[in-house]
Amino acid sequence: MALSSNLGYPRIGRQRQWKKHIEQYWAGRLDEEALHEELRLIRLEHLRKQQEAGIELIPVNDFSYYDQVLDTAVMLGVIPTRFDYVGGKVSTKLYYEIARGSKDQPASEMTKWFNTNYHYIVPELNDVNPQLTYNAPLEAFREARHELGIEGKPVIIGLYSFLKLAKGYRADETSQWIEKLLPLYVTILKELETEGATWVQFDEPALVTTITDEALEQLRYIYETLAKQAPSLRIILQTYFDSIERYEDIIQLPITAIGLDGVHGWEQNLSQLQAYGLPKNKWLAIGLIDGRNIWRTNLSEAGVKLDQLQHLVESERLIIQPSCSLLHVPVTAADEAKLPAEIKQVLAFADEKLDEVVQLTNRCEVLSEQWERNCIETDEAYAVFNNLEQRKQQQTLTERLNELLEQGIGRTVSFNERYPLQLEKHQLPLLPTTTIGSFPQSAQVRAARSRWRKGDWTTEEYDTFIAEEINRWIEHQEQLGLDVLVHGEFERTDMVEFFGEKLGGFCFTTNGWVQSYGSRCVKPPIIYGDVTYRGPMTVKETVYAQARTTKPVKGMLTGPITIMNWSFTRQDIPKEAIAFQLAYALRQEVEALENAGISIIQVDEPAVREGLPLKADAQARYLEASIATFKLTTSVVKPDTQIHTHMCYCDFHDMIAAIREMDADVISIETSRSHGELIHSFEEQTYDLGIGLGVYDIHSPRVPAAEEMVQLIERALQVLDSRLFWINPDCGLKTRGEEETIAALQQMIQATSIVREKLLSGVVHPS
Repeated sequence: MALSSNLGYPRIGRQRQWKKHIEQYWAGRLDEEALHEELRLIRLEHLRKQQEAGIELIPVNDFSYYDQVLDTAVMLGVIPTRFDYVGGKVSTKLYYEIARGSKDQPASEMTKWFNTNYHYIVPELNDVNPQLTYNAPLEAFREARHELGIEGKPVIIGLYSFLKLAKGYRADETSQWIEKLLPLYVTILKELETEGATWVQFDEPALVTTITDEALEQLRYIYETLAKQAPSLRIILQTYFDSIERYEDIIQLPITAIGLDGVHGWEQNLSQLQAYGLPKNKWLAIGLIDGRNIWRTNLSEAGVKLDQLQHLVESERLIIQPSCSLLHVPVTAADEAKLPAEIKQVLAFADEKLDEVVQLTNRCEVLSEQWERNCIETDEAYAVFNNLEQRKQQQTLTERLNELLEQGIGRTVSFNERYPLQLEKHQLPLLPTTTIGSFPQSAQVRAARSRWRKGDWTTEEYDTFIAEEINRWIEHQEQLGLDVLVHGEFERTDMVEFFGEKLGGFCFTTNGWVQSYGSRCVKPPIIYGDVTYRGPMTVKETVYAQARTTKPVKGMLTGPITIMNWSFTRQDIPKEAIAFQLAYALRQEVEALENAGISIIQVDEPAVREGLPLKADAQARYLEASIATFKLTTSVVKPDTQIHTHMCYCDFHDMIAAIREMDADVISIETSRSHGELIHSFEEQTYDLGIGLGVYDIHSPRVPAAEEMVQLIERALQVLDSRLFWINPDCGLKTRGEEETIAALQQMIQATSIVREKLLSGVVHPS
């Protein structure tokens, strides 16, 4: 019989209890023992849910106190040398210092998990001496067995992918690091084998990217060693997010099962199965339930896929599961009482997807009347949903988009001509200073928004409160000496949700939270229909702020690709079409801001890089669409109106040329969290537009000294033109406290003054 399986479950809890307990611990309101107990209860609840749903291969060791890659690094003793780790099991305090920084040391780099909006902590190999600090999969296996009688399936990030995710070593040192780390993996497996574990899931998502001949040999060596040392364990080599590369070679490895994505990359995975088959001694673990979106599975279509597979693989060798970990979707749709019934009935979050896995697994054995009823019910639900007015393609919207694209998009005046006009208009000094957009959302701000949403405050009362916050922070910014100000975004819950609430084609959940990084959770909007502009969204607050200062105030928008990538999108039209609808709507907001007298407008695109397809042949089209939608959004402005954009927490080395093509007058981009490594890209590639490299990490409570920022600025000025260089933090300051925000900005302004004086006196020689 086929087996039902899950690859991972959301760790945040139905009411985000996970987040709340961790933040209480950070704030000193929960001691370590209590933290461990609270998170243990959440972990057991999640295991119990999967057990009750009927999942047979239940993942263990997918739970984390922060991030699963950080967990793996800590387990293997890969602790950055600056933290003076002396061996043994890593304390909770040190664990969080690696993730968030300490008083004396910066945090490890954080970047996006493949092409998702989840962030992981980058392991730093450098000069560390790996050691097995504890066997986390073994502890998780024992806990599930002892507490719930579950014979769990330990989940481990595979050694090949772990090294691909890490930094601090050269490519030609990969084999050396395999030799250092592989014995630790062997110990983990041998102890699991002794404990009686049956299945082990090795997550190797890097196998959907390019695999060289050398990498293939490394994979053979790794898995031959593991299989030889723990021969009774059934190893699932799990891939996801796209089709596997070199399937015909990978399937020959000494593994029990190959895990393939049956949603993203389905066609290629199927064609490889048809071309090369599945060895008779191996299983196929196929992800037929979308683990990255929130729509109910079309059971009829999934059944067709299952029939295609059963012509290739006997049911006895099938494992049915989601396409990836359910970490990327909310916990349950059961709590969504406020959504229209037509929409709610086609939603499936993590809990509902578990039920779908079981339904499909049962379908492998028998085509029952219940299955037929489920298919009919799903088809009827989608028929009602598709009949919603906002779901129908609007001919006028499509015609207008085509008209604009035919006319051509792009600024009519070159950067070299327009940038001097902008500097003169706004009276900007050498090394202008600014922030990314948001200021701290204090408990008072959140409470005010809650009172207004509940109806306890009138709109007038709420607007008065927001105006007072804007006034206060305009005053702070002027006192600090910033050159380009922002209104602070106190009226915004989230940089995507805010715009979705004001555009047509969106709907919103009540509890649809998803982990983004650390304890930071987001509630992605749902794009269910055509995106339409319904009127000004940001003009009121921006114009209000501008009226209170003689310095320029930036209008702040989220870009079309980011809104798309950070939303759950409809599936009936191409994502590119959604992006162009968003761009056209935002273009109208850019026009409204400029017409209201705002002449610096920032269109943030932090999610452009994360959405880059994992396959090289799809990347060019994606980047072309990203460039085109940005230009469609911004090219409507006058030459002396300055367009900014912002990107962060991704590896941008391979898309500098595409960023240049977007033709923003100024880009602010993260570099401090990655310890300035992006600067190396500008040694190899020319960037001749305005640029601000973030000089301090806003995701850490640590306030760096001015001299630390000076060093980063001076390093950047060795390769970037000081006349085009801006000074700013890494990202928005929404999650920081007021005191630390002001302190950090004071250091940033001091650092700017030091470097500016050096430049003017000739001590620092500009690029």
